[in-house]
Amino acid sequence: MSAEVFIALLLWGIIAGLDLVSVLQSMVGRPLVAATVAGALAGDPANGVLIGMALELFALEFLPVGGARYPDYGPASVAAAAAAVGMPLGQLGVPLVLGLVLAYGGDWSLVGLRRWNTWRVRRAARGLDAGDLHTISRIQLGGILWDALRSLALTGAGLGLAWAARTAPPLDDRRGLLLTAVLIGIGLANAAQNALRLADPRRAGWWLALGLAGGTAWVVLR
Repeated sequence: MSAEVFIALLLWGIIAGLDLVSVLQSMVGRPLVAATVAGALAGDPANGVLIGMALELFALEFLPVGGARYPDYGPASVAAAAAAVGMPLGQLGVPLVLGLVLAYGGDWSLVGLRRWNTWRVRRAARGLDAGDLHTISRIQLGGILWDALRSLALTGAGLGLAWAARTAPPLDDRRGLLLTAVLIGIGLANAAQNALRLADPRRAGWWLALGLAGGTAWVVLR
């Protein structure tokens, strides 16, 4: 991986991490988008799409609203896509594991960031209560900066793990394919369960059937 690609992936990971809560919230931090763009930056958009699709099956379980805890799939998807560059389909299980581990690590980093921001707000309570614009701006911009640093650290650690995964001896074909199949199966079951749970119960079955038919047609015709 060249220095230019590494820096581009770091910057994209920061954007994907910030998109979750702090700024934008334009869905670019979703696994499908984050991994696809990361794959394109790293020179393998096809595997980026596949990684994004697989991680999206797991991410559908969580809704980042209110004070809910949720994994940070943005930087994790960037790292997983980077690890998957040039890999055959049967070996994509390792990047998927990497993405899931990083996403749940991002969950803990978000909790730590919330506690840090709470401490900062309490320290600035007098200025905030008085409506001081300088204090308000400092707290707001500081929160964005700290989230950017958190996303940078998470993406950097992920790219380091991606490099380690790419340089490690690969799994044999049978184990690699089995790991990939198990993860995809878990993701599909998770997505189906949540589709039925969140959708209108009178129409959920029809939409699920339509999605399965469309996905099957895509796989057969590609």
